[in-house]
Amino acid sequence: MKIIADLCVVPMGVGPSVSSYIRDVRDIIERSGLTHVMHANGTNIEGEMSAVTAVVEACCAHLNQRGVERVFCTLVFSTRTDKPQTMADKLASVSQ
Repeated sequence: MKIIADLCVVPMGVGPSVSSYIRDVRDIIERSGLTHVMHANGTNIEGEMSAVTAVVEACCAHLNQRGVERVFCTLVFSTRTDKPQTMADKLASVSQ
């Protein structure tokens, strides 16, 4: 099942700056090959649900390996069965 997801990953207990951890998360998502767009509060990702959830699991596992004992994630996603839709399609539909 194809989804368009919004992922926010928050490493907890690592101090006020989490940028090095988020760079690692970004790199994992980029290596996945999934279409994605990073924004100020997270990343939009599109692909098969199993691939998206696998990359989320890989991100959390990596952060755990880096010593982050607690990771808070939100994953919000939508599906559409009446027609194929991409992130670009959704944005274009409101730009008309």
